Amino acid sequence: MKYLAKKIITLIMTLFLVSVAAFVAFQIIPGDVVTSILGTEATPEREEQLREELGLNDPPVKRYVSWVGDVLKGDLGVSYRYSKNMNEMMPVTELIGDKLPVTLWLAAIAVILIIVAAIPLGVFWAKSKSHAMDAFMGVFTQAAMAIPSFFLGIIVTYLFGIVFKVFAPGGYVSYQDNFPGFLGYLFFPALSVAIPKIAMTARFLRNSMLTEMKADYVRTAYSKGCSDRRVMYGHVLRNAMMPVITFLGMIIAEIVAGSIVVEQVFGLPGIGRLLISSISTRDFPVVEILILYITFVVIFVYFLVDILYRVIDPRISNR
Repeated sequence: MKYLAKKIITLIMTLFLVSVAAFVAFQIIPGDVVTSILGTEATPEREEQLREELGLNDPPVKRYVSWVGDVLKGDLGVSYRYSKNMNEMMPVTELIGDKLPVTLWLAAIAVILIIVAAIPLGVFWAKSKSHAMDAFMGVFTQAAMAIPSFFLGIIVTYLFGIVFKVFAPGGYVSYQDNFPGFLGYLFFPALSVAIPKIAMTARFLRNSMLTEMKADYVRTAYSKGCSDRRVMYGHVLRNAMMPVITFLGMIIAEIVAGSIVVEQVFGLPGIGRLLISSISTRDFPVVEILILYITFVVIFVYFLVDILYRVIDPRISNR
């Protein structure tokens, strides 16, 4: 319980510090939000009215306290750029709620592909005695890691969209209209996200397993008559997965936070694309909430990694 309480306090303090930094940063960035919303043709009276409506005339500390209080109550404010109609700004909650499922499902499919492909590939590579296979896997994984995400997305689009015609490039299907079609379209962006991560994870797992296979406990297990399968999967893989879990945690946090480049290439209306457009249009309420979201995702994923450590190796809980 003490460990859990310490982690929760750390999460809250980190979110608080990030929220302060984000709020202060957007106060000192040059430019006028009101002019960005109304344009240069608005009258001074209309500009002053909007400033009052948005609370921009209040002192910064009062605005920050009011913003945090609203966030804690579930009111994330309104977007400066998006609107329901000419007279009503769109709530940030509604805006992000529409984009978040796209990013989360993209992340879920990509993570499944990474785990399903990388772990067997890493184990196979570590067990392989062939120098030719080792050389091939080294070149393959190095190439997969080196290809930029945007170029990999273009290759996937060309191969599966234009050559094999498995999906229609740019033909995004909303999850609200056709959920199976939505998942089918997301598979290929997820594949673009997953390929470099599969190569990284497989290489990392292979190196970790090779290190573990040289450990004294492996020789002891063989001397006791344990089979290769039991030694490999019951001892070596279990211990080799410890550093790999941390690495996977980093990857998962990165993907769930938003795959910005891939979302742009495939035209996905996700969190990453929303973040880029909101920064370029100075839509500060949206950007501030997305920064908090990304921070929370990273901290929460690492919290789950720590918990998983304790499940795999109970000795950690006693340290």
